[in-house]
Amino acid sequence: MSLDELWAGWRSAYIESGDAGSGGDQPGDCVFCRIARAGDASVATGVVWRSDTTMAVLNAYPYASGHLLVMPSRHVGELDDLTPAESYGLWEGTTMAARALRSAYGPDGLNLGANLGRVAGAGVPGHLHMHVLPRWAGDTNFMTTVANVRVIPEALDVSWERLRSHWPAT
Repeated sequence: MSLDELWAGWRSAYIESGDAGSGGDQPGDCVFCRIARAGDASVATGVVWRSDTTMAVLNAYPYASGHLLVMPSRHVGELDDLTPAESYGLWEGTTMAARALRSAYGPDGLNLGANLGRVAGAGVPGHLHMHVLPRWAGDTNFMTTVANVRVIPEALDVSWERLRSHWPAT
């Protein structure tokens, strides 16, 4: 069996930060809670937008440029544990993220989804989050098919600036 390597030197800062592999099942312990405590929207935190209950954050490991995560600021893992304000905020944030992505990237479509629970694929199962990402006709290419690698053509700070400038007014 051969082992393929892909140079990803940018990941060293993440690994050294101690966030790698931290599922964070406990309140305040997860990466999303740390981001929520970090304050207002900024390129440093990846937070593109936040309200009293909700925030939209760039995915640090995007499937496509502009891949956003929309989540309650509070550590909560299940839809039925959201307060009415958090439930409204989650959908409001998801809708705004879709608008911003369409405006900033002009995709052919969007993927929206949530993985509820570890067996459903949630990387951070204790902190509910929605994935919102742009898709284009033909955006899966030979790299994914042949090399099992995704090519993301845009740096996260560029995605942040682009989405922030296209975020709908509230």
